Amino acid sequence: MGFFSSDGNRNLWIERLAVDTGNWFHVFSACLGKMMAVQTACSDQVVKGQDWNIDFEEGSIRFGAQKYPLQFIGSESTESNTWLWGWENINGFSEEILRLADHTKEVGERWRLEALTTAEFRLNDTFSGHNLSIVTCGIAGNYCYYRGSHDGGAIFVAFSGVSDRIFAPVDVQNFVSITTRCIQQFHIDHKIFTEGFLTWNNTEYEWSDQTLIAHFPQDLNITFERVDNFLRICSINSISSAS
Repeated sequence: MGFFSSDGNRNLWIERLAVDTGNWFHVFSACLGKMMAVQTACSDQVVKGQDWNIDFEEGSIRFGAQKYPLQFIGSESTESNTWLWGWENINGFSEEILRLADHTKEVGERWRLEALTTAEFRLNDTFSGHNLSIVTCGIAGNYCYYRGSHDGGAIFVAFSGVSDRIFAPVDVQNFVSITTRCIQQFHIDHKIFTEGFLTWNNTEYEWSDQTLIAHFPQDLNITFERVDNFLRICSINSISSAS
């Protein structure tokens, strides 16, 4: 069974966007909304603050009593302050749990995206285990990811087999909440982020000058301003329905 979900068209959502897939800034911006929605739902409905345990031989991760199949993404080392992709496979893991990492490398080669094709490199604010996992799971199918810390750093794994509710489109309130949080916490391209999030969310939208109108049950106006050749969100407002 492949690691893509059955909705193949939805999995290719990022390639429907007018972004430079060889540009990390663009790709990360496009993936962030989807993965913040997924990770928030996963934290609330699956992880729930429970103890975790990983069995690499079995290829599973447990949260409390629930067990899910995993894929090994990569690892952070606090000693060398470096990231190592799982596809380098210095641990001799089975190929079965490296299929997602291998797929990420294949996509990186097709897109000529260096961060996805360089086995080991130094960590920084741009290239952290979280950000690399956001892109890994963002460009794949229905995966959540988890950071498991240990004395020498942390491992990052993706896992599947969770309820479809985790990957369900978000409503307008959650869209606004996630968008506000992301533009405050991350250095991203606001236009690419917004269009990427809406495209993954299957929410139709249109542009009117520098305002994007997202067609939720209650329309949402997202107005941008131009700052240093970039469009930045300056206001988000719901459009009340006519009585």
